[in-house]
Amino acid sequence: MAHIIVVGNEKGGAGKSTVSMHVATALARMGHQVGALDLDLRQRSLARYCENRVAYLDKAGLDLPGPVNRDLPDPEALDLAPGENALDRRLSQAVAELEAESDFIVIDCPGAHTRLAQVAHSLADTLITPLNDSFVDFDLLARIDSDGERILGPSVYSEMVWGARQLRAQAGLAPIDWVVLRNRLGAQQMVNKMKMEKALERLAKRIGFRTVPGFSERVIFRELFPRGLTLLDLKEVGVQKLNISNVAARQELRDLIKALKLPGVDLSF
Repeated sequence: MAHIIVVGNEKGGAGKSTVSMHVATALARMGHQVGALDLDLRQRSLARYCENRVAYLDKAGLDLPGPVNRDLPDPEALDLAPGENALDRRLSQAVAELEAESDFIVIDCPGAHTRLAQVAHSLADTLITPLNDSFVDFDLLARIDSDGERILGPSVYSEMVWGARQLRAQAGLAPIDWVVLRNRLGAQQMVNKMKMEKALERLAKRIGFRTVPGFSERVIFRELFPRGLTLLDLKEVGVQKLNISNVAARQELRDLIKALKLPGVDLSF
């Protein structure tokens, strides 16, 4: 069975689609078959990223590895069992189709609580939650006091993940490996950044996730999207010499893939 990687949280602007595309493409470039599903049926950021990639590579005459994106199928109403949720059927059918041909399936969730996102979390073998390095985004995981020192309780998103874990346990499935990815880290060791780090350490032990560093804020990510490219594709599309920022960004991606500890992945890439 394919290993399912769900990239989700319930806030927009955390870099979910960028993380999804880079993880999926990195795995594809390592020789794995990778499927991709975008559950944000309105914005379709990951789906458009994949479509941009196909169009650009076709125009440039290049053949570079990447994920195979699939839209959710539309089942006929008559095909649904009595009381069956149409969204549940769409997602389960899409996953079943991709599993037959994929080593990994990367699912990008919308930045809001939806039925599709809730079900996807229960399917996750690995859950990646990108989190901008601020207490505004920390509130996604837990409520904290005004000093940023004491955790008052888990958030609705953390409770949703807990519910997904319970469903997997009831089904006899392996526990979710929940990874909180600290994204858009600042270069300086500011007081707020250190407070965030300590708060995440305390919360990780309390609700069961592990933290890994993500991507720093870089202009290049916005430039790559229209062509569907990732940091790993730059040399193949004619960039002869990477600048310091690009080299650092590629290393961040390598560090992320290693930190995810995915099954069957060669960590020496």
